[in-house]
Amino acid sequence: MRNLVLFMHVSLDGFVADPDGGLEWITLEDEIFEFVKQRTDAADTALYGRVTYEMMQAYWPTAADQPGATKHDIEHSAWYNQVDKVVLSRTIQGENLPKTTVISNNLVQEITWLKQSKGREILIFGSPSAAHSLMAEKLIDELWLFINPVLLGHGIPLFKESNEKTLLALIDGHTFPSGVVCLNYRLRQGN
Repeated sequence: MRNLVLFMHVSLDGFVADPDGGLEWITLEDEIFEFVKQRTDAADTALYGRVTYEMMQAYWPTAADQPGATKHDIEHSAWYNQVDKVVLSRTIQGENLPKTTVISNNLVQEITWLKQSKGREILIFGSPSAAHSLMAEKLIDELWLFINPVLLGHGIPLFKESNEKTLLALIDGHTFPSGVVCLNYRLRQGN
């Protein structure tokens, strides 16, 4: 069974974006890029919501070819171009999208089938709406939360209100020079 792993930057007060979807508050540094590269190297599928997919598709396919491309741009562009992409969307069509499958209904069945298929880890980057849907159905196996040392006060929350308790087990933690802390949690069985 393949793991579905959520990678998400989050503010200390639990928001993944400002109210307009802005991400300017996220701290990015070479150490974080290197850390994430270790995880992307273990994955062969990237899962996105429509908004994040369109943002990624507009940048990563040609990022390595741009003047002044960084080491991270070159490496992540190569990874992005070779992995299979899965998009959760009811509005975009899947035809003629390179290495991309669109899931627009039967979320539980489609994601369960994907997790049971051959391959390595499935990473979901950002995509808060998609993450909310997947978490509600208990389809996410691990969380990698990059907690940024900032309080936003309001915005798009990482976790939506739920009537169910979800138990997590801390697997690992790492502190970066910028003060960002990455916490890796696995969902515990028997929530």
